[in-house]
Amino acid sequence: MRIWGGDGALQLDENSFTIRVVLSTLVTFTLAKGSQDFSVPGVGPGNGSAVVIPLGTYTDQQMQFEIELLDNVARVYNYTRGYAASTVASGTMRLIVMRYS
Repeated sequence: MRIWGGDGALQLDENSFTIRVVLSTLVTFTLAKGSQDFSVPGVGPGNGSAVVIPLGTYTDQQMQFEIELLDNVARVYNYTRGYAASTVASGTMRLIVMRYS
């Protein structure tokens, strides 16, 4: 991908920035509150990003899983951290972890 600025100068190209998917896996939770850790060597909060994508039908009663990216680990929660009254999410979602440079 290439991006040019308003002045026509090249701002970003394939030689200055890359994003690579380094992990794509399914994450399944039951109704028990918890978290799961996934190893992602070389990825951390300073050079990575992660997203979870619901699979199948997504109802208004279902919650999104929450992700925390640590050094070499993507941690997925089925509740909202820091909110004691958080309900618990269940089901299966796809975790995608990307490394950028």
